[in-house]
Amino acid sequence: MKILTILGARPQFIKAGSVSRQISKHQDIEEIIVHTGQHYDANMSDIFFDEMKIPKPNYFLGIGGKSHGAMTGQMIEKIEEVAVQEKPDWIMVYGDTNSTLAGAIVASKLHVKLAHIEAGLRSFNMQMPEEVNRILTDRVSSILFCPTDTAVKNLQNEGFDNFDIEIIQSGDVMQDGAIFYKSLASKPNIDIEDNYILCTIHRAENTDNEDRIRDIFKALNKISYDKKIILPLHPRTKKIIDSLKLDTTNLTIIEPVGYLEMVWLIDNCSLVMTDSGGLQKEAYFFKKQSITLRDETEWVELVENGFNTLVGANSDKIIESYQNHSKFKTQNSQLNLYGDGEASKKIIEALLNYE
Repeated sequence: MKILTILGARPQFIKAGSVSRQISKHQDIEEIIVHTGQHYDANMSDIFFDEMKIPKPNYFLGIGGKSHGAMTGQMIEKIEEVAVQEKPDWIMVYGDTNSTLAGAIVASKLHVKLAHIEAGLRSFNMQMPEEVNRILTDRVSSILFCPTDTAVKNLQNEGFDNFDIEIIQSGDVMQDGAIFYKSLASKPNIDIEDNYILCTIHRAENTDNEDRIRDIFKALNKISYDKKIILPLHPRTKKIIDSLKLDTTNLTIIEPVGYLEMVWLIDNCSLVMTDSGGLQKEAYFFKKQSITLRDETEWVELVENGFNTLVGANSDKIIESYQNHSKFKTQNSQLNLYGDGEASKKIIEALLNYE
C-alpha cells in the first residue's frame, strides 16, 4: 500500500508524526510525504524534523504567502503532478488548511481514495476559511477519522450516513503526540517562575480587530498583576500590538518557541489562555484548565465538561473567568474525551482493512 500524505502547517507535521511512526511498523506500507510549504519558515528545517522524530518530506512544493485562491490552485496543480507520478492507493490529509483542501480535490479528480484525519469538526462559522475546507474535504473522502463523538454526530446530522463514506471514531492523534513528546519536552531558555499563566494569541479574528485585541490586552494586563503571564508572540501579532501602542509592560512576552518547549510550558503552567484550537486540547491532555479567547470552538466537549470556558474578547468576561477558573469542574481521570492514545494505530488498521 502506498500513502501520499499532504501537509502544510507545522501542527500537521506533529500530528502526522504519530501516524508515520505507526506506518513504519508495517513493511507493506510506503508513505510519501508532501510538504506544500503553506506555513514554511526557517524553523521548518532538518533540525525540526530530527528533534520531533518526524520523517522528512519527500517533496517540498514551496507554495505559501499567497491569497487563498492562488495558494490552493497552485497546490492542486503540484500535488496532482506528484500523485500522477507516485500512483498512491490513498491520499491522506489532516485538519482544515488550504493544503488539506487541495489534497482532497486532487484525490477526488484522480479517483484516489481519500482519508481525512480530524474529520467532522465544526465551528458553525462559515466566515472561517477553515470551516469551508473541513466541510468540502469531508464530503469527498472515502474514510473519515473523527477525533470525538461530537465530530461523528456532526457528520450524522449533515446526512453523511447516506453517503458511501466510512466514518470511524478513532480518537485524536494529537493525544498520541502529547504522550510521545512529553518525555522529550525541554525548558525554554528564559527565567520562568512557578505558577504562571501560558497565553497565546494569533487568530485573525482577534489580531485584525482593534476592539477585540484592545479588550484582550486590557484584561491580560489586569490579570498580570495577580499572576505572571508568559506570552510567546508571533512577530505579526507583536507588530500589530506595537502599532496600537497597547500596554504590555507587565506581561512576559517572549519569542515564539519550538513545539518541545511549548509542551514544557503547557505541562508546567497553572492555566492556559488562548485563541488556538490545538492548545485548548493540549491543555486538557496535560490536565490544565483553559480559557479560550474566541466566540466559538470546535472542541465543544471541553466546554460541556467544564475543562474550558469561552469568553470571546470581552475583558470583563476574561477577568471573571480567570477569577473563577479554580471553580471549574476538576479533571475527571475516568473521562476519556479523545481516545486512549491509540488513534494512530486505529487509523492504520482501518486503512489496511478497508474494502
